[in-house]
Amino acid sequence: MSRVAMVLGATGLVGKAVTQELLRRGAWDEIRVLVRRPIGIKHPLLKQTIVDWEQLSRYREQFRGVQVMFCCLGTTIKTAGSQSSFERVDLGYPLEAAAIAKEEGVRQLLAVSSIGADAKSRNFYSRTKGRAEEGLIAAGFHGLHLFRPSLLLGQRKEFRLGERVVARLMTALDFAMVGKAAKYRAIPGETVARAMVNISLAGTAGVHIYPNDVIHVIGKS
Repeated sequence: MSRVAMVLGATGLVGKAVTQELLRRGAWDEIRVLVRRPIGIKHPLLKQTIVDWEQLSRYREQFRGVQVMFCCLGTTIKTAGSQSSFERVDLGYPLEAAAIAKEEGVRQLLAVSSIGADAKSRNFYSRTKGRAEEGLIAAGFHGLHLFRPSLLLGQRKEFRLGERVVARLMTALDFAMVGKAAKYRAIPGETVARAMVNISLAGTAGVHIYPNDVIHVIGKS
């Protein structure tokens, strides 16, 4: 039986890193990515499908035969243009994809969430992430792994001034982020990707949540 992995959001910082890590490891026979636009990576094991996320059910066949799915979908309210559009990308798309994946027999789902994710939070961003986590848990996968990174470090396609300023500050203060502060340390997208791939290879059953400080450890090169 062929080992097939799927990545959603492969054009983003973590999603692209996950795709590259999967290809580098050589543990899969095929890597499928569902994207809005080509990711600029060519590899004999990589299969890219350009999709319309508003009509995801049309691409159901792409989920068949997949054992492990990585959900790295995400945006910002500024990029999305409104809270409702942000919610569609960070909540709607992941839950729709998860429902199709579960129906098609995908056993393991690994998803990028966020530090502070809480469905009861007063903060819209954290509340949306928390609601997404609750929906993914309710889907009932054999193995569900939720990763809650802090500020992500890495080169993005879009320029985010605020994030870049904060990233430089947190990088400079990284030496001081110890003890209780360790959970807030900024983290490279590549580290999150390695952690996700490492966990996927273990194939652990049940629901597991990985806080930022644990991701740092699991994702060490």
